[in-house]
Amino acid sequence: MIRTRSKRVLLVAPQAFPDQLLAEYDNVKHISVIASIFPSIHELKPDVILFDHAHMAGNLERVLRRLQTNVFYKHIKVCCYKRTESITADATLKVLGVHHMIYHADLQKTSKSSAALNAINNLVNASLVKWVAGIA
Repeated sequence: MIRTRSKRVLLVAPQAFPDQLLAEYDNVKHISVIASIFPSIHELKPDVILFDHAHMAGNLERVLRRLQTNVFYKHIKVCCYKRTESITADATLKVLGVHHMIYHADLQKTSKSSAALNAINNLVNASLVKWVAGIA
């Protein structure tokens, strides 16, 4: 669900978390203890950090400020998963350095355009395989 070409993802969430968000990633480190965020960042050197807003509660602002002020963390993309949309809270999170917000309602939607694009890609791939097999 995260649209970036990242190799390493750090997930900060409770054990019960939607698997759809990180289905495409092989190198995901999942932590649920808030105190181990920064040691995990130094160990993994992630490209993306995904925070669960409800799990982080009052600690999210402090963590985001620390990520924003230190030069070592500048290359890390920060994403936040929330159950509902809140304009004022989301604006504050964006100012604090969150690059992408993911809402629970976004996970429920099925995109017709992506299904159509996948079907077209499959047709093109199948025709290319037939063409290459015909040449060989």
